[in-house]
Amino acid sequence: MGLLDILLGRTKPVAPDLDRLFALPSAAVTLEAAASFTPTGRGAVCFATVEGAAFEQTHREVQALLDADADRDGPPVELRRDEYGYSWLVSERAPDQLPLLVNDLHAVNSSMEVNGFGPQLLCSLAGFQDPQGRSLALVYLYKRGTFYPFAPLPGEGQRRDNPLELRVKAALSNDLRVEQDLGRWFPVWGAPGL
Repeated sequence: MGLLDILLGRTKPVAPDLDRLFALPSAAVTLEAAASFTPTGRGAVCFATVEGAAFEQTHREVQALLDADADRDGPPVELRRDEYGYSWLVSERAPDQLPLLVNDLHAVNSSMEVNGFGPQLLCSLAGFQDPQGRSLALVYLYKRGTFYPFAPLPGEGQRRDNPLELRVKAALSNDLRVEQDLGRWFPVWGAPGL
């Protein structure tokens, strides 16, 4: 970063650290103790849709790798597109298999990065639920290297439980690198895996 960048307020993008995903299982213990949320076993990786044979080959390799896991007892990994045109590679495990789900998410991110599709990666998420049935996602922003909670309110409309998100932020600040800029806590409405 040069002097001109400093004067103009430009910052160097944070390099993604995919190994931060491995902090999710310990953060899940803290989350359960602080707010009674437990893993659902569902998670997903979101990326900008890319057309082309190289991307399709990478997608098939990742899906085959994850589906070949002998310990997988849930549905196979699947690719979904949301209403906004983004693609989601969704993995489902038993709720007590969060470390295996994290391995799946890490494998998808790593494979896409190694094959030159890192710029298309947007986020990864792991789903949680409390005894009252409220949903929560811990979202990893690929380009920022940070996490944030997303808690949609049940019912009609697209509303968030902001007080819950802030409580989760405070509870997990020692376990995860939490995104401090609340403006970057993007809603992931209807995200598969949530």
